[in-house]
Amino acid sequence: MCKSENTTFTTDVLKIVSGTTIAQLILLLSTPIITRLYGPEAFGLLGIFTSITTVLGVIVCLSLNYAILLPKSDTEAVNLLILSILSATLISILTTPFVILGREVIAKLLGAPEISPYLLLIPPFVFTSGVFLALNSWNSRTKHYGRLSVAQITQSFVTTSTRLGVGFTGYATGGSLIVTQVIGVLVSSCILAGLIWRDDRKLLCGSVSWKGMIDGLKRYKKFPLMDTGSRFINAVSWQLPVFLLTAYFSPEISGFYVLGFMVFQIPMNFIGDAISKVFLQRAAIANLEGNLAPLVENFFYILVMIGMYPIFAVTIIGVELFSLIFGAVWAQAGLYAQIFGLWAFIWFLATPIGMLYNVLEKQEFGVFVYTLNFITRLISLSIGAYLKSPILSLILFSVSGIFVYGYFNIYLLTISNVNIKVMLKRILFNLKIICPFALILIILKFICNNDLFIVIAAALLGVTYYIYIIKTDLEVKALISNFNLRL
Repeated sequence: MCKSENTTFTTDVLKIVSGTTIAQLILLLSTPIITRLYGPEAFGLLGIFTSITTVLGVIVCLSLNYAILLPKSDTEAVNLLILSILSATLISILTTPFVILGREVIAKLLGAPEISPYLLLIPPFVFTSGVFLALNSWNSRTKHYGRLSVAQITQSFVTTSTRLGVGFTGYATGGSLIVTQVIGVLVSSCILAGLIWRDDRKLLCGSVSWKGMIDGLKRYKKFPLMDTGSRFINAVSWQLPVFLLTAYFSPEISGFYVLGFMVFQIPMNFIGDAISKVFLQRAAIANLEGNLAPLVENFFYILVMIGMYPIFAVTIIGVELFSLIFGAVWAQAGLYAQIFGLWAFIWFLATPIGMLYNVLEKQEFGVFVYTLNFITRLISLSIGAYLKSPILSLILFSVSGIFVYGYFNIYLLTISNVNIKVMLKRILFNLKIICPFALILIILKFICNNDLFIVIAAALLGVTYYIYIIKTDLEVKALISNFNLRL
């Protein structure tokens, strides 16, 4: 990336990260309280609801929301935006009779009959999420990242405050967690819609036509025909642990998984998701201009430097970290987080650059790799369930994810014309930097019985690592200096 590209890229990322930072801080500060109000079983029920809505959420817009960033013409993009919202409306309507008539059967199959009444919230939640996805893509296209920050902060604040309020009044149930999540998404979607309507209503009203929507659907037909299927398979594979752990074991075991997984989602949302939104828009332009490889290479290496230490730290001290922060009852969730470690790092790298197969219109590959991911996860979790061991299920789940997402990363880097050998050397170089920090943490874990001391030491080592990276790595220094120059 050239200097101006570095500057604007960093600025756009930090606009999103600023909102994400506040949103995640609200979540981080409240979670130790929430986990002491709500038990593992409540989190298990929330996990079931989230899993179902996540699976439906990936098909609700028929993947047309991803196409919004690709056209050169804003008029074409507006028609794709409206198509996405119409798709969300139709699919939400179609799911309604299935939920009304089959909710008790679904709850029984999942081994959680108490979730039955809350399944009625699925259609409105899916519709609201679909609208948010479409508006989010439009927001990324127009580079109004500040609007997204407002929506993120609002969602986090509303969801967290209502959960705390309901919990302290004595209604700390899984149903309360579900209802508050629905409220948070609804409020944030309304705010984002209002801000976009305020700024872009002339363009939105003057560009929509049936012909424009039909032309857009024909031009980007691979998105609903192929990308939707691959994303659906991928979503199901991601939610398999919640479904199977609940059905074969209990909502409590599922709740441990949900919290353990959530700890890895926080850094993903904090950095990876924020960068993804900017990267997709930049990658679409770079691909048109023929300079995609330098963008992908620099971006991928920065992800390696950012993500390696925190994931290594959780892998080493997961049990101590969870016991201290969330309460002793959640130690099992810390063990699950340790099992996820290496897989989570590879997943962290794959999540943002996964956008590339849409930019390069390689949806066929998405179908293949997500199908492979689904099959390997189903086999892994089923073996553990058959042997009645949730630990074995998650170990096999993690191992399969390492291989599938490792292959996913390599393929996407290859089709972007990134030199794999050079990239591997850069990763190994950063691993050498990490090793002394990891070794110190491992020694402290075995010689010290004080969880608080170990967690504080891990935090200080993390700060030292990032300071070292900032001071010594030329690319990071360039990004920071460019941002300071911009300010």
